[in-house]
Amino acid sequence: MSSIAPDSGPPTVVRDATPADLPAMAEIYDDQVRTSLATFDTEPRGAAYLGEKLATTGGGNIVLVAWADGDLLGYAFSGPFRPRPAYDGTKEVSVYLAEGARGRGLGRTLYAALLARLDAAADVHTQVAVIALPNDASVALHLACGFERVGVLREVGHKFGRYVDTAWYQRMPSQN
Repeated sequence: MSSIAPDSGPPTVVRDATPADLPAMAEIYDDQVRTSLATFDTEPRGAAYLGEKLATTGGGNIVLVAWADGDLLGYAFSGPFRPRPAYDGTKEVSVYLAEGARGRGLGRTLYAALLARLDAAADVHTQVAVIALPNDASVALHLACGFERVGVLREVGHKFGRYVDTAWYQRMPSQN
């Protein structure tokens, strides 16, 4: 557990997620489902969905939460990139922030903690992030955290009545 002060606001505690965090995590995620392209889910998933991620932690699968003043501000996780064994050394990473927590450096705080843990994991070789476009804030966050844009898939998602491109970003820890 670490206590870090993002750019503004009260000190933030970043720690491993627990089952008690799931309802607040689901509120953040389900809001993103309803209002943004941060996820391609189209219906809210609830705490059970996030509980599945929490149940698979270990081996480079990590779920971190950021709390301040009794409020969950956001969370970040790493999980399998693809289900086949040859991809085991590659982790897909994501960060989700509560609406009022955005733009304060919290995404970078969460990613710093997550990426440090992944860098220390002997079985993790690289990380991948998929960003629905346009999303200038997410692109800036990933570039600031050492990711590089490696490709774009055109019109692979359909949400809010339109087709959406995704940009693929990759981070090679040995190069950071």
